[in-house]
Amino acid sequence: MSDPVLSVVILSWNTKALTLACLAALFAETPKHAREVIVVDNGSHDGSADAIALAYPQVTLIRNAENRLYSAGNNQGAFAAKGEFVCTLNSDTEARPGALDALVDFLRANPDYGAVAPKLVDPDGSVQRACQRFPTILSALCFDSWWGKWWPGSWIQRRYLMEDFDHLSSRDVPQPPGAVFCMRRDEYARMGGLDEQLSLYYNDVDLSLRLWRAGRKVRYFVDAVVMHHRGASTKGFAKMLVLWHKNRLAYYRKHYGVLGEKWIRFVIRLRIAEERIAIQKRCKGDPQRLAAENAFLEQAQKELWAR
Repeated sequence: MSDPVLSVVILSWNTKALTLACLAALFAETPKHAREVIVVDNGSHDGSADAIALAYPQVTLIRNAENRLYSAGNNQGAFAAKGEFVCTLNSDTEARPGALDALVDFLRANPDYGAVAPKLVDPDGSVQRACQRFPTILSALCFDSWWGKWWPGSWIQRRYLMEDFDHLSSRDVPQPPGAVFCMRRDEYARMGGLDEQLSLYYNDVDLSLRLWRAGRKVRYFVDAVVMHHRGASTKGFAKMLVLWHKNRLAYYRKHYGVLGEKWIRFVIRLRIAEERIAIQKRCKGDPQRLAAENAFLEQAQKELWAR
């Protein structure tokens, strides 16, 4: 049997029903381009791996004993792939018929592009406006902070989140949402795949930035449509807020150096101060809740600053 044209890599962690629905959407169509499907089960304890093996024996199933997180798990699948192209596909997605073939066709017709991503829609068909510009020193200050509520912080945040783009037409973008991301497999391997220091967050941002710096464009392509259950693949991960900040520190250290890392540490401390004030307001008159929320914040800080 000849090698597939497209390798689809699905990372699964305790999302049995979603992963099975994702696979059902893939196998409901006869693809234009021969494909292989690789599922990396990241140490699920909900029976995902056994259910996948039973329902889809044609899938290449990699069983990890523990959760290796997003970057390492996707790299594991992508580096085992045989296709000319590799598409990382979140387990909380369902590709519409022809969507992944359209991504392959785009890359074949446009050799100057390094990656392409589809239009994402909610289950009700609403378009997800998830493309973003690359984070900057100022966007770090304004995102998820009081500083972003008023001008000029509000303008900086809107620009970062590309609120000026309705996501209804195809265009080149700095970073598309990483839920579905298609590249040539040899280029993915040559670039080292996702940076595993950015274990759960900012890895797609980093990969897009590296592509652009290498002179490779990235396309948001509305002719391919994929339904996406937002955040369903990470909502069960209790430590994600701490890890988000840790990964953000690592991203800024990588791309802005020591001064960038120091700036993010300062921004995080400002955010913690904001949260302390918010806790006081939320828990006014409820000393038990106040103590519990402050204790949670203290523990989160310890984990965040721990090496």
